Amino acid sequence: MNLKKSLTNPIFSIISEIADELNYPTYVVGGWVRDTLLNRKQKKTDIDFVCIGSGIALAKKVAEKLGRKANYKVFKNFGTAMINFEGETYEFVGARKESYRNDSRKPIVENGTLEDDQNRRDFTINAMSIQLNQDNYGKLIDPFNGQKDLENKIIRTPLDPDITYSDDPLRMMRAIRFATELNFTIEEKSFESLKQNANRLNIVSTERITDEFNKIMLCPKPSIGINLLFETRLLQEFFPELCDLYGVDIKNGHAHKDNFYHTLEVLDNISENTEDLWLRWAAILHDIAKPKTKKYYKNQGWTFHGHEFFGAKMVSKIFKNLKLPLNEKMKYVKKLVLLHLRPIVLAKDIVTDSAVRRLLFDAGDDIDDLMMLCDADITSKNPNKVKKYLDNFQLVRKKLKEVEEKDHIRNWQPPINGEDIMQFFGIKAGKEIGIIKNAIKEAILDGEIKNDKEEALDFMIKKGAEINLSPKEKKK
Repeated sequence: MNLKKSLTNPIFSIISEIADELNYPTYVVGGWVRDTLLNRKQKKTDIDFVCIGSGIALAKKVAEKLGRKANYKVFKNFGTAMINFEGETYEFVGARKESYRNDSRKPIVENGTLEDDQNRRDFTINAMSIQLNQDNYGKLIDPFNGQKDLENKIIRTPLDPDITYSDDPLRMMRAIRFATELNFTIEEKSFESLKQNANRLNIVSTERITDEFNKIMLCPKPSIGINLLFETRLLQEFFPELCDLYGVDIKNGHAHKDNFYHTLEVLDNISENTEDLWLRWAAILHDIAKPKTKKYYKNQGWTFHGHEFFGAKMVSKIFKNLKLPLNEKMKYVKKLVLLHLRPIVLAKDIVTDSAVRRLLFDAGDDIDDLMMLCDADITSKNPNKVKKYLDNFQLVRKKLKEVEEKDHIRNWQPPINGEDIMQFFGIKAGKEIGIIKNAIKEAILDGEIKNDKEEALDFMIKKGAEINLSPKEKKK
């Protein structure tokens, strides 16, 4: 098969010319070839090239040809070079042969043939290459029938899967990620091998595992991949807290929902409306503490009281264990886990202005994301119940908008601060400041006073009198 018509990017003709000058057989390989055959557009252009010769030497000449705009980097330890040019990334490497030690996924590398290089690829659909030398420009080389596997939507390893996965266990995560991204099926022998080699994942760095997991999380329907991870016992190797949600307990005929599958349903629901990774993380962690808080009461059935509080506390440890960022992203996820029941409670009861003000105060600019999470959390099999909750949430949204327009509580800043209080009463910093500030906040949230400086000042004087404080000018 000849793919000349697909090689529209000017980089291919440039590399073809230089490859012939150097007398290097040169090929475009990997994901670009796969996605081209699938007519699949990628958000960014990353293209990998393999040559029989020095990938670094080839890249250097290509960078010179591209001129000053080309950002050229060499990674001597890996024998690779990279060019960033006008928002596109090109990586170059010489064909190589790899062998592995049992305790490491870092290979022993030596120069090899194109066949050696294709043998080391993870899957047949990633082992295809297109020649760029002028004599065979555009010729597809497909030693493992990867094109057929693309047509049949199959994930299969080029070699025995036990060898492929044991050599580099990260490939197990990649198998599931590709199956999820492309909506492909993992070939039966490969799938069984994932189960057999799951414990080999422990030689892979947490950062690499989490990077693949995040890519699964960002797929259109992430539950596909997470289910596969669970079935192959790979998930148990790095995310046991999520696995703990699995299962149903029954007592006296009372059963609770399977919180593992409920969580995946919530994740899929929210993924229909957002590509925000951290909002998706809030979805997957929103019920994470239910196993720790599960209790059975004879007259009440199963309860999970306080799971939102314990879940918020668990977020930090999970983020640390998975090497996720311990910054504002983590705080955002903690906040949504902590607050995820609040709108549901409002939807059940008569919505008071005070309750809405407090929700706006606590959620701030994340209120819309919180409401999206709550919508996604409605997973009842009863359509009437789902409709009732969604209708009630619309009432909550309406009330949120009304109260926000009237009281401006979102990201609230107190109309009177600690410095104002100290100057007015002529006092130094102390517990009285906190007492008055908190009282003003509560009065505004309860609707006792308006959110403005004049009413807050009158209230401050009244509250000050209660704790024996008087304005500075009246002091003698």
